[in-house]
Amino acid sequence: MSRKISGAEYPLAKIFSSDFEYVIPSYQRPYAWTVDQASELFDDLFDFYSSEPDEGYFLGSIVLIKQEGLPYSEVIDGQQRLTTLTILLSVLAFNMQGSQRDTLCKYILEPGNEFEGLEPKPRLTLRERDKSFFLKYVQELKFDELFALDEKGVDNESRLNIKKNALLFKNRVTKSLKDDAEKIKGFVAFLLQRCFLVAVSTPSQQSAFRVFSVMNSRGLDLQPTDIIKADIIGKLQSDQERESYNERWEDMEVELGRGGFNDLFTYVRMIHAKEKAKRSLLDEFREHVLKENPEPDKLISEILEPYANALAIVRQSSYEATSHAEEVNKYLRWLNRIDNSDWVPTAIKFLSDKKNEPEYVAWFFERLERLGAFMHVCALNINERIERYNKVVSELESPHSLTSPLATIELSDTEKEKMREALASNIYELTPRRRNYLILRLDAFMSDGAASYDPTVLTIEHVLPQTVDPASEWASLWVDPTERKQWVHKIANLVPLNRRRNSQAQNYDFARKKEAYFSGKKGVSSYVLTTQVLNSPAWTPEYLAKRQQELLDVLEDNWRLRA
Repeated sequence: MSRKISGAEYPLAKIFSSDFEYVIPSYQRPYAWTVDQASELFDDLFDFYSSEPDEGYFLGSIVLIKQEGLPYSEVIDGQQRLTTLTILLSVLAFNMQGSQRDTLCKYILEPGNEFEGLEPKPRLTLRERDKSFFLKYVQELKFDELFALDEKGVDNESRLNIKKNALLFKNRVTKSLKDDAEKIKGFVAFLLQRCFLVAVSTPSQQSAFRVFSVMNSRGLDLQPTDIIKADIIGKLQSDQERESYNERWEDMEVELGRGGFNDLFTYVRMIHAKEKAKRSLLDEFREHVLKENPEPDKLISEILEPYANALAIVRQSSYEATSHAEEVNKYLRWLNRIDNSDWVPTAIKFLSDKKNEPEYVAWFFERLERLGAFMHVCALNINERIERYNKVVSELESPHSLTSPLATIELSDTEKEKMREALASNIYELTPRRRNYLILRLDAFMSDGAASYDPTVLTIEHVLPQTVDPASEWASLWVDPTERKQWVHKIANLVPLNRRRNSQAQNYDFARKKEAYFSGKKGVSSYVLTTQVLNSPAWTPEYLAKRQQELLDVLEDNWRLRA
């Protein structure tokens, strides 16, 4: 059998003809183009159509596994463009009537021809998971039903992208072509006759994947995970193996979403490399992961799937066990409030190994949350965070259990001292993410973890104002300006509120400020810290010093910060 690689440029009228029958293999990624890419494609096409009446428009290349002389074509690269162009042609057909619609539909659906041995079928068949959806709503032009679907009920990102892009094209056709039959006809003629794709074909899957990777290295717009997938799938020998492992790959991608799935590979690289990335994810994943795990079945079964499952638990705070589950999920929710994800590789490495030991899982995540809080509050930089977490990752590779637990997850005496100093400092001067995290964590400790919080409506306010009017009650209670400066930004003087700032109320005297500013609509607050202030008779230096020590004791006791 010939293994010749061939390539030729074809107009879309030929691309969407009986010469090609496109099938998206199940191991391909889902349809991922969003309205950003779809709108860019339409705008480029329409601008070119409007300004260049005679020139041809080049749409790029597609890579196919295709036997010479046979239409069946497995799409190795190009499904995003082929799918999006099919959506566009279908929307344009939907806006046509009579024979014009029928003619254009022949580029979307093969009508069949018994004399040529052609069966009726779609020109493009998506992956098994989405092909029926795409055929029903797009290729059979049932756009009214598609647009009526509740987006929350659409099964996956691929189908949601199909719906959103179809609606975008419908609106663009109305805006740019005014739903005018002659204008639509002219634009369709431009697409079919003057828009071109290069189809690169080879009968060998191995050579098709090689072409795919080479084209990527020359600037094709692909995610690193797509190339990694090509590396892995290209090593599988049988159709049955490819089908089985590709279905499992797809399940991981659907579970985590496109962005989460890409994050997974970043975390896996970190677990293996244990250092900050110096080159591209693709290069480093190949070096640190694929070289160490050359067998694709084991890579998927023993690394990617366990880590993907752990990542889903971590991201959703959805640990399940016969005991300690809510305790673990509480710690996960707090970890997910931290302004970085450097802790995630440590978490998924531990969970992938020990998730069936709930008591140990709870022990570990209580300490991981404390370690994350320490680095968050003390503002360790990314290099310091990576170095610290990688000490834990390295120890995770040695035997450990609840009876012989990890040592590196514990804070050192030096780290405890550094955190105590940070907690006693001017908390309001921390970045908003850090101070909000700390205030809410303290409030949660004081409510025994029963409270829940919406950080989107949170504001942190001073009880003693930052600026004191000499004629106010505050000036008589806090005579010494140096003392005011010493206490104004401390944690004891800060309260969380569920409303926007009221600049006028900030300088009210204490009693009026409590009533008009700190209390909610029913005279109470959602926060324990604020309720304490509402119940305080006065706000003097002596009271604030006592309150400061009490709050620091709560933090030090719950985070076990005493040496």
